Amino acid sequence: MTEDEFDAFYASAFPRVVGQVYALTGDHGQAQDAVQEAFVRAWDRRREFSAVEAPEAWIRTVAMRLAVSHWRRARRWLELVRRTPPPEHTPGPGPEHLALVEALRRIPDAQRLAIVLHHLCDLSVEQVAAETGAPTGTVKARLARGRAALARHLTTDEDDVLGAAPARGGGQDPTRGAGTDRSRSDDRVRSGKEGGHVR
Repeated sequence: MTEDEFDAFYASAFPRVVGQVYALTGDHGQAQDAVQEAFVRAWDRRREFSAVEAPEAWIRTVAMRLAVSHWRRARRWLELVRRTPPPEHTPGPGPEHLALVEALRRIPDAQRLAIVLHHLCDLSVEQVAAETGAPTGTVKARLARGRAALARHLTTDEDDVLGAAPARGGGQDPTRGAGTDRSRSDDRVRSGKEGGHVR
């Protein structure tokens, strides 16, 4: 991979991968730092990196590992790094993406990772299993539980903001809207994906 090819790859993939890592960590500055470091590592090893079949998946995997590692072991260092603006002008996340990330932060790590890889990174269940080292059955279970948890959190947030709709005529069906939580969460995942410039 030539320098020009790498620059073009960076310009194309950087904002997309930042959006994906941000969905995992909930920290936009940390996501930018992790992705930048992943690109630096790729450039330092560009001879081997040129032979990688899926370069963006390689960047994403390294960046997510770095983000989790930094999040757990170097929180103070990251606070200092975040004060330095990134060299690229990357659009910030939209309101839908922010709402989705806030809900994602409330579910277990394994479920959050599965949701991000499958819905935001467009990986198949089999690819998620390969990236995480979990059996496909486990990935499917994490996705199902994660979507259900997201639906609850997103619905609760909407109710908190909008308030409960008053019943009219005393005859409103209390089960009305049941079963819509899943569709709401899927809509929010898609909206967050668009808001975070994730393709």
